[in-house]
Amino acid sequence: MKLSQFKYHLPQEQIALFPTEERDEARLMVLHRKTQTIEHKIFKDIVDYFDEGDIFVTNNTKVFPSLLFGEKEKTGAKIRVFLLRELDEESRLWDVLVDPARKIRIGNKLYFGDDESLVAEVIDNTTSRGRTLRFLFDDNHDTFKQKLNELGLTPLPEDLQRLREIVPEDEENYQTIYAKVEGAVAAPAAGFHFSKHLLKRMELKGIDFTEITLHAGLGNFREIDVEDLTKHKTESEAMVISEEAANAINTARDNGHKVAVVGTTTMKALESSVYTNGHVKVFDGWTNKFIFPPYTFSIGDALVTNFHPSESPMLMMVAAYGGYEFIMKAYKEAVAEKYRFLTYGDAMLIMD
Repeated sequence: MKLSQFKYHLPQEQIALFPTEERDEARLMVLHRKTQTIEHKIFKDIVDYFDEGDIFVTNNTKVFPSLLFGEKEKTGAKIRVFLLRELDEESRLWDVLVDPARKIRIGNKLYFGDDESLVAEVIDNTTSRGRTLRFLFDDNHDTFKQKLNELGLTPLPEDLQRLREIVPEDEENYQTIYAKVEGAVAAPAAGFHFSKHLLKRMELKGIDFTEITLHAGLGNFREIDVEDLTKHKTESEAMVISEEAANAINTARDNGHKVAVVGTTTMKALESSVYTNGHVKVFDGWTNKFIFPPYTFSIGDALVTNFHPSESPMLMMVAAYGGYEFIMKAYKEAVAEKYRFLTYGDAMLIMD
């Protein structure tokens, strides 16, 4: 399939700037693949579609405040730095994106904080926008990370940042309530809709939960620049599937229960480590899996997801899971029905 086949028109007023007041009060579009029918519900109604023994698989990654604003030495030019991943703890090396990239050269020093208490030196140009920075910080690593957390902001996706400023509430809102393992620069937004109250209701019904970890990177939000999708290269993301999680998923599947996958990041992780018989393997490493139609999934009787940007990798995975024509029809209906889209928007449940 071609990139242009995943283009759709989204009115700007349907981009959700903030989440619903209660997480589980977002709207839920339910897609039934077998009958090709669509229902319009509220997210907390999701409990009605699952039974005792069914299992939900979530991504417990935690977003860290990875957006820094600083100044270049001498010129005082304003620089935005997006921390991607720590390369070496002892030497404080980080892979980062900088903007504007053209102003940054190897050897430049960048200063962060009103008191310029954090300094970084550019030591490598890795890509057109990317750089490697060494933070010049003498204290221990815990104190260093504390300083990053003090100065860093919540990394909302750029499409949302263009429409409004980052506010203190985003620190809590741009995180699932079950986030535990720090490392993501992009949140698994499908999980935003689960509230403590809803999880309790599901637990009382006998629905099980298990967690994997995939630290989502910026590749999910970068524009794909090739029309032929087979030529698109994705960035690697760290992921972990524990023995406990694999056993829980495999047991539920063997006993005839539904496996519901929460989010495209979770689905990517599972499909990166699964046997052809649908059993999940223990995994600790990296994945650069890119799923687009046509694709045969080995796992997942249901997928919980959000409404994704036009021409995005997440939309392509959803189309592969739900069927291209059915998903594009559903998106057209969602626009007509005034659903809220993207990060803080409404949800979709796809099942047979």
